[in-house]
Amino acid sequence: MIRYDRLWATMNKKGISQYKLVKDYGIDKAQLHRLRKDMVVKTVILDRLCQILSCQVEDIMEYVPEEKE
Repeated sequence: MIRYDRLWATMNKKGISQYKLVKDYGIDKAQLHRLRKDMVVKTVILDRLCQILSCQVEDIMEYVPEEKE
């Protein structure tokens, strides 16, 4: 599973809010919702977030193996 917990920490460290992403950078609210829920997002969104935050992809996402039942 891909988790986006690192995104929120990176945004906080860079001083960029979700509101700013929507209003100043044109990131769609639906994409932010998908990120909050660890849902599938397009790589173009991940690329844009890396540009906005001046970071690497590992600063916004991580792979976490799912536990087997």
